[in-house]
Amino acid sequence: MEIKDRYAPSPTGLQHIGGVRTALFNYLFAHSAGGTFVLRLEDTDRTRFDEAFVKNLYDTFRWLGIQWDEGPDIGGPSAPYIQSERFSLYRQYAEKLLETGKGYRCFCSAQRLEAVRKAQEEARSSETGYDRHCRSLPPEEAARRAAAGEPYVIRLKIPLKETTRFNDRLLGDIEWKNEDINPDPVLLKSDGFPTYHLANVVDDHLMGITHVLRAQEWLPSTPLHVILYRSFGWEPPIFCHLPMVMGQDGKKLSKRHGATSIDEFRRQGYLPEALLNYVALLGASYEEGKDMYTLQELSVRFSLEKLNKAPAVFDYKKLEWYNGQYIRMKRDEELAALALPYAVEKNLFGADMTEDQRTAFVHAMPLIKERVSFLHEIPDKVAYLFSEPPVPAAAEFIPKKSNLPKTVELLTLGRGLIEALAVFSDADAEAFIKAEAEKAGVKLGDLMMPLRVALTGSRVSPPLFGSIRILGAKRCLDRIDHALASLRGV
Repeated sequence: MEIKDRYAPSPTGLQHIGGVRTALFNYLFAHSAGGTFVLRLEDTDRTRFDEAFVKNLYDTFRWLGIQWDEGPDIGGPSAPYIQSERFSLYRQYAEKLLETGKGYRCFCSAQRLEAVRKAQEEARSSETGYDRHCRSLPPEEAARRAAAGEPYVIRLKIPLKETTRFNDRLLGDIEWKNEDINPDPVLLKSDGFPTYHLANVVDDHLMGITHVLRAQEWLPSTPLHVILYRSFGWEPPIFCHLPMVMGQDGKKLSKRHGATSIDEFRRQGYLPEALLNYVALLGASYEEGKDMYTLQELSVRFSLEKLNKAPAVFDYKKLEWYNGQYIRMKRDEELAALALPYAVEKNLFGADMTEDQRTAFVHAMPLIKERVSFLHEIPDKVAYLFSEPPVPAAAEFIPKKSNLPKTVELLTLGRGLIEALAVFSDADAEAFIKAEAEKAGVKLGDLMMPLRVALTGSRVSPPLFGSIRILGAKRCLDRIDHALASLRGV
């Protein structure tokens, strides 16, 4: 069997972790078997539809590096891939159900349906939903009323007193009593719009979808879909309802757990590789003792047998770890380009970035790679290289068990080493300053601390020797002189 699956989002909101996980698993499954991955836009909910959400969909998957084989933007043999452009098909197939007696016209008004609902509530009836009032209406009478212009919907005739059975590749054999299925659901509304159920089943069949991988929240709809397939005389696809994604409190992942829309993750400085790698592990396993995978590696290793039945727990700390790992794997130029928008937003370079500033920004990346987990942290970590940090209070300069006069001596000694340190490699600089500290009879840490504070404005900073090389001897000497003047004035 040639595998063909799909991601079929409704463009009524921003792309989120759950949707991306569904899309990713479908992409990986199709590509692991040399199959076809389809994107279909299920835009029949026109009250919540927004073109901005369609744009967000394309932007998100372009950023993640996931490309479908057929879809609205690239076409394919089953075009169009937007449901609002396929309405004539849905009416055609809904009317086929009328012809075969598997569906029927319902003329019940909204007022009558509301009255039925209220009566069921007041009676605390075990039966809820539509009361099948029009199910026994003679087809000839229904056709006559429709021809006269009376509004109607088309409903599916659910087989009564039966059980619907199907196999789920993850959950196994499932049985569902038909009496527990939504009673005779609407397939085609009075305005000609299809409901989700009709459009979904017709499109999956016509597009040749062999496997439906979707979230477990759709499991209650599956018996209805199976009945609908069989009502058309079609073979249902293979279903696989993916494990839920939960927050660490055991509840379904939502906004209360933090960022869930992919836009939010992008704004916070996550890398697409980190997000894909981590999301691919939510409910699936691949290889013992290995954490890091490229998209290509995941495509080779993925299989439905590696899915877990238990819900997956979304761990922000674990995702942060992945993000830090991928940041450290970036080339300096690549990391600088990724961090640049955050630096510009923080006004790191002033009105216009000079070439010298651009070069310094790239050279600063090795200094901070090991110290950040997010792109947005980078500008603050390197800010001292692009603007003069304020001189800290005198106490910040003074090493442990030392005093102010001794600290001034140490900083003055350090000042005399700057010209050499600005051109030495890290190894040579370390050997040089260690020798000078021994010659002066001072501890290396005591010599370096006042230098660090004078040059970076903090006791804790990126590596000092690399910072000195980027700043250059003149800027370093100016900062030290400024610091000495402040200390001597205390």
